[in-house]
Amino acid sequence: MRELTSWLSGTSDPDRFPYAAVLERFHRVGKHFVEKELLALLDEVRARVTPTGADTTATGLGAGTRLLADFLDVALDKWDGRYDYRTYLGLRLLGRPDGPDAGLPGQGSGPRGEDRRPPGEDFQPPGEGDGAGWDVDPAGVRQGRDRLLVGLVADALAFELAAASGATDLLPEQRPTPELVVKRCRLGVRAVSSTVARLGLAEPPADREPPAAAAALHAGITADQDSVRELVLRLSMLPVYVSHDEYLFIRVLQAYECLFAGLVDELRATIAALSAGHARPAADRLAYASGQLTTASPLFSLLATMQPESFRTFRQYTEGASAIQSRSYKLMESLCRTPEGVRLDSAAYRSVPEVRDRVRAGQPSVDDAFRAAVRDGRLDGPDRDLVQRRMRAFAEAVLQWRRTHHRLATRMLGPRPGTGYTEGTPYLAATRAIPVFTAVPDGPRPSPTDPTGGSPE
Repeated sequence: MRELTSWLSGTSDPDRFPYAAVLERFHRVGKHFVEKELLALLDEVRARVTPTGADTTATGLGAGTRLLADFLDVALDKWDGRYDYRTYLGLRLLGRPDGPDAGLPGQGSGPRGEDRRPPGEDFQPPGEGDGAGWDVDPAGVRQGRDRLLVGLVADALAFELAAASGATDLLPEQRPTPELVVKRCRLGVRAVSSTVARLGLAEPPADREPPAAAAALHAGITADQDSVRELVLRLSMLPVYVSHDEYLFIRVLQAYECLFAGLVDELRATIAALSAGHARPAADRLAYASGQLTTASPLFSLLATMQPESFRTFRQYTEGASAIQSRSYKLMESLCRTPEGVRLDSAAYRSVPEVRDRVRAGQPSVDDAFRAAVRDGRLDGPDRDLVQRRMRAFAEAVLQWRRTHHRLATRMLGPRPGTGYTEGTPYLAATRAIPVFTAVPDGPRPSPTDPTGGSPE
């Protein structure tokens, strides 16, 4: 393509890379069908930008170089034969949503400056010993994650509106009906309403029609973004095919990855608080985590508006990428309690070897910290009861999430196998009731509601 060959023959300045032209071609045909000639040119760009042996995480690299390297890592996954869930969602591009500027090319990340995660370390929370304690003010950390989550959902709704109005002809296959677009706008706005309030952004008036509310949401979060954030968001959208609904699918999965990364941070802080004998901060962290997971439930309702025939069309080209490869979810699960040997040796944890290694190396858990605090007399009486209640509430939120995930997958997949070389819905059915904690008994479960369909939403 002319723009790319011109860039290669010139100064090859990463800040002037023709992202728009490359994205346009990927979107026209889908990543799975991009021409080998273009991929070969991008491979040449990668060799030029990050020569063999170069450390793409080094702080000496310019922001533009790091951004381009991360984009090529995502764009060339199928070319390299390493395509998976993380590259499909562009998680390396989105970085770690653990602060207002963390993980974004060209932005600082608090006391670590421009420190970057190792290659492939997407949405990883701070490790032990680097300041992720119970007494660290979480406001800035939470705000960064909130901003990213709202941005992802707002962008999905903006695409729905653009397609419905004829403002874009990208991903033209199997467009939704006008009624379905209205429903998606209503559910999307609802899914992030509490997050919008936390960010202090203007909430769309309740009396607005859903499309107008969705447009207002997008305008509000866009005004709150800088050009780097906006570019990163655009680069993280590389569908494999040209089905309209794949855009929604990718954005909702990215939003859930952001959500689970946040839960990991809250659980780590809970462990630290319990270990230090501070019951109230531990309970507060658990309550916040429960609220995050519960208020995000409309995301499943939004995802459930996908047209099954559209999903079955584009999933033909996502073989090798499955949510079973989610690091953030496995970190969350393993921080609640240490998985049994059979779970740790399952395909779920073998697909995330770095998380498996952390567990085997003695990663602490909320379960362990709670037991130790009670045993050592640091947690008793009303404080112990409070933490127990918050643990039960969080466990129920996780179990509800699993049940809803299973119902949605059954609706979309039926008996078909999963796309990450997994057995699909039978796997979800077998794991949905795994206890979240064992240190506290399960509380009474309310009758499960199904936000994935069957209602006039």
